[in-house]
Amino acid sequence: MELLRLSFKENLSVHFLVGSKPGRDRRLRRLMGYAFEMCFRYGEVWMSEQKEACALVLYPHFKGFSLYAICLDLYLVFGVIGLKNLGKVMRREKLIHAQHPKSPFCYLWFIGVNPWAQSRGIGSMMLEEIAADAEIAGMPVYLETSALNNVAWYEKRGFRLFHEQYLGYRLYFLKREVQL
Repeated sequence: MELLRLSFKENLSVHFLVGSKPGRDRRLRRLMGYAFEMCFRYGEVWMSEQKEACALVLYPHFKGFSLYAICLDLYLVFGVIGLKNLGKVMRREKLIHAQHPKSPFCYLWFIGVNPWAQSRGIGSMMLEEIAADAEIAGMPVYLETSALNNVAWYEKRGFRLFHEQYLGYRLYFLKREVQL
């Protein structure tokens, strides 16, 4: 999870969740731990052979109502977000989920490459493998990014920008449809 922490420590969307007060790094680690556990349980965790890149993929239709899922969500609230910020985070999540389809889809939650290993095609290769797996399963891939420079990177790999939302920062919504 350290790799994802390093990759997302300056990310505006992640910053929105973990805040800027003391203990931010601890909350960021907890966020990545939460996301890892959710994807391990209800999706997939991808890791490059040399452990230079990691992707967390969630299949929301697999996450049913369970005591375990409730415990994970409580961990997120009390260990990362805090009760004070819960309302704004819930509003954000509602806006995000409104852009997702009702049918099964692949949600690329996080994809990160260790900063010292970037620009070598590792993330591109991992993204193509994830998209190919989703294609075989007949599911589109959805994601959001708060980094404008990532939009062109995703578009170059078959994703299409379909929505933007301002939440104190700009959030870009992309999807890659199933190619028939």
